Amino acid sequence: MQKIAQFEKVSLPQFAKDWPSERSETAEEIRRIYEEIKLPKRATKGSAGYDFFAPLSIELAPGAEILIPTGIRAKMAPGYVLMLFPRSGLGFRYRMQLNNTVGIIDADYYDADNEGHIMCRFTNDTHENKTLCLEKGKGMVQGIFVAFGIAEDDEADGVRTGGFGSTSKE
Repeated sequence: MQKIAQFEKVSLPQFAKDWPSERSETAEEIRRIYEEIKLPKRATKGSAGYDFFAPLSIELAPGAEILIPTGIRAKMAPGYVLMLFPRSGLGFRYRMQLNNTVGIIDADYYDADNEGHIMCRFTNDTHENKTLCLEKGKGMVQGIFVAFGIAEDDEADGVRTGGFGSTSKE
């Protein structure tokens, strides 16, 4: 296997800035959550996906959604993208879905104004009226690094400053 990326934490000030304002955690609680963040890792040597771990316990009612700041950024070689998917067990049991279906983390997102902070917004889309309960530290999404190519006539020269659709704003 070729090693092409490195996971890191964003800074504490960036993590705190990105913490959802509708949540009730204090600055001290946010700092503690940040300090306990685990970097993504593969479960087995044959795993393709890197598990991203829940930074806090989550209880999500049917149909509800939540924004989770992971506290993680990914530095990767050019020509690669990190794709995020729900953990298969959560998708199977609760129809947990990322709201953008697949998270696409471009290599240049690492240098964005928000330090390349990877955020996950997902929905409990259960049809069985099940509440999704995810314990702190358990896997919530998985990331897979994928090589990609570009068109022969590609002339992209833009510079990224943000995320969530920032590269297609006119």
